[in-house]
Amino acid sequence: MPDTATATTPVKVIKGVTEAKKTKLDGWAIKVLDAKHNVDQFQAMVNSLTDKLNNFNGFLATADANRVTALANQNLVNQLVQNAKDLEHNSEVAWNEMTKADTKTQALAKKVKGIIHKLIYSAEVINKLSITVIRAKALNQLISDDLVSRIGKIGTDANNAVALALVALQSTFSAQASGLETMQAITLERDQSTAFHQMLTTPGTSIQVLIASAYTDAKTQYETCLADCVVVTNQLAEAQAKLNKAQVKLKSLQAGLNAAMAAALAS
Repeated sequence: MPDTATATTPVKVIKGVTEAKKTKLDGWAIKVLDAKHNVDQFQAMVNSLTDKLNNFNGFLATADANRVTALANQNLVNQLVQNAKDLEHNSEVAWNEMTKADTKTQALAKKVKGIIHKLIYSAEVINKLSITVIRAKALNQLISDDLVSRIGKIGTDANNAVALALVALQSTFSAQASGLETMQAITLERDQSTAFHQMLTTPGTSIQVLIASAYTDAKTQYETCLADCVVVTNQLAEAQAKLNKAQVKLKSLQAGLNAAMAAALAS
């Protein structure tokens, strides 16, 4: 800051300086005082706007952090909504497929049951035939031993077929039981995924809408703070320019006053 000690008051009476010269010097001094006053005003304005800008930059940094966090939350909830939607869809597909499989398993069980009834009936007929042949063989040795043996083997095969069919029916029932457990698990998964998806997206209580609204608010707040910072920055730049101009003028007037005083003393 230029030295203004000589310009705080009108020039005192100096020995050898005429009244006219003193009046001229007083005019210079008053101009210097006015210029000093302008410099102080602009300096105070610059200081005030600098503090204001620093505060606004702090608000902007906070708003930006909130905006980034809100955006991350929105991306996260959108991903959760998509995951819930995918899980709900996949569960529905799996449930439909299991329903079809259960229907086919039930149909297969009925067929196996029908086959078992026929096999049992056939085994009974074959056994009765075998008993009849054996009795006939006892009465008539002309009946071939090979025939008796073959009929006996056929009876054994029929009984074995019934046993295998029973195993197949048991496996079918086991498949039905396993399918029922799986259906229950899939149904639970489908219901829970549906409830979760509805919780995230149902209008009025939608977490997705609330998070999106929070991000919109945070973004608006950030944009407002940014606009305020731009305004204050421009105001500060304008005030600084005026201060610089006022300082140049003050320096020039002080130089003029000093020159005038030197000239008055020299003459």
